[in-house]
Amino acid sequence: MPQLVHSETIDGVATVRLDRPPFNAFDTELRVELGDVVRSLADNATVRAVVLTGGPKAFAAGADLKQLAAMDYEQISVWNHALQRVFNDVAALPVPVIAAVNGVALGGGMELALAADFRVLAEDASLALPEVQLGIVPGAGGMQRLRRLVGIGKAKDILMSGRRLEAEEAHAIGLAGHVVPASAVLTHAQRLAAEYAAGPRFALQAIKEAVELGADSPLASGLAMDKNMLAGLFATRDRRVGIESFFAQGLGKARFGLAAE
Repeated sequence: MPQLVHSETIDGVATVRLDRPPFNAFDTELRVELGDVVRSLADNATVRAVVLTGGPKAFAAGADLKQLAAMDYEQISVWNHALQRVFNDVAALPVPVIAAVNGVALGGGMELALAADFRVLAEDASLALPEVQLGIVPGAGGMQRLRRLVGIGKAKDILMSGRRLEAEEAHAIGLAGHVVPASAVLTHAQRLAAEYAAGPRFALQAIKEAVELGADSPLASGLAMDKNMLAGLFATRDRRVGIESFFAQGLGKARFGLAAE
């Protein structure tokens, strides 16, 4: 069997590439391989940021409908639960995750991109959750993550129409942070990832957890979480490096590096 997911880590940045031509549609094998890679990254202390990418024509084009069409209720429930778990694992990675999107990101492909912290799109990229046109709905996190990113009204519009979002609109509604020429998508995403990889690992992890968990928490609970995270970070090497650097050189000059905390 050919390898469907490739992962390479350089200077703390892991680049994960889907490789199931022509459009990286998710079948069981691709889902299993991606899950294995993501779990290995979560356990790797040298990984400080992750870039997800696909091919020049497609980031990922959703589920393999030929495989899904033959499933009954119980089978699709098990299959979808497994896919959702993989995307949840992507979202739960304790480091910044950037989706570098060339071509199309459809259905499950867009859901994977939504599980990332940030999205870099090619100028000619397009995204869609077209499941409604098949009489179904996104089941791997797309509805919930889209609503949290763009708001209820816009999410309903995108989901109920199943229409495609071009890169310019995705940027305008806050779904994409960067739109760049197609030839520069991966390198741009890797450059952003390198900036995060050079930052304070545990502070970045705390920010990611606080923002995600706080979105569904009462304000009082979120404030308590912020307070506890700040106190906990005072036990880290990065806190010492950051404050000592501030007094010695001023703000923004700290070199946190890859040293163990």
